[in-house]
Amino acid sequence: MADVLDNLRRVFKVVHRYSKRAEKVAGLTGPQVWAMKVIAESAPIRVTDLARRMYLHPSTVVGILDRLEQQARVVRTRSEKDRRVVTVALTAKGRETVSKVPQIAQGLLLSGLKELSDADLLTVSGGLRRLVGILGVEGMPPPLLLSPEVNAPEGKINDPGGRTGELV
Repeated sequence: MADVLDNLRRVFKVVHRYSKRAEKVAGLTGPQVWAMKVIAESAPIRVTDLARRMYLHPSTVVGILDRLEQQARVVRTRSEKDRRVVTVALTAKGRETVSKVPQIAQGLLLSGLKELSDADLLTVSGGLRRLVGILGVEGMPPPLLLSPEVNAPEGKINDPGGRTGELV
């Protein structure tokens, strides 16, 4: 049991450390850095596709993009053919930022989980589901890792539409 608790502490510590490093280097939250890294890989990218790649609700991503746009790090463009479609790309300032900031925990976790076999992924998922059950938080929407930007109380800086807790 001590091994499990030690490993949980390690995970929490490294996630916190990666977030703080990104904040220190660029003055950005982990989710902002993660969004910019995904945009850099796929720009221009539709906002809905960005949300899907980040496993976040689109309204959460819109809040992240609002702040990045205010800082002139991204630019959004509405499609002339279909006004509902919005794409996002990095500005020169955004590209410069991406080149300087370190990888963040969310990106490392996602790429690492993709490398697992289906059997290993099911094992990890089952163990985490049991842990969530032990803590009695099965119905709680899953916030993005240690991010005050995304984890703020409803009605503050995140997600005016509310998170569903489902993968988009």
